[in-house]
Amino acid sequence: MNERSARGAHWETFASNHLRAQGLEILARGYRCRLGELDIVCLDGETLVIVEVRARSTGARTTALESINRAKRQRIVNATRHFLMRHPQWFHSRLRFDVVAVDAVDTDEPTLNWVRNAFDGA
Repeated sequence: MNERSARGAHWETFASNHLRAQGLEILARGYRCRLGELDIVCLDGETLVIVEVRARSTGARTTALESINRAKRQRIVNATRHFLMRHPQWFHSRLRFDVVAVDAVDTDEPTLNWVRNAFDGA
């Protein structure tokens, strides 16, 4: 695992722990297909939640939340479609796309911002 992947895995674990503490059930992490990757797939009650985790250092050009552009959202939506084809038990579930954005990761106190329903799947 390269350094960037290791950092990504660290912040995905950080986000997963936060979501679990808020009562969400983690179903999958790091789901990969040819269409893209889903960082975290979880359940919030009966709602299937796809969570994108973004982390940025102090001084980055954009915040972690701002770094999710239209192309990235489309890859997440496409990977979600693939996930639902592979896991038909969730096909008819309500679906929500969240973002866990972590900024100032190079400090002693990174800030976590969990944005529920950050974008839609259209």
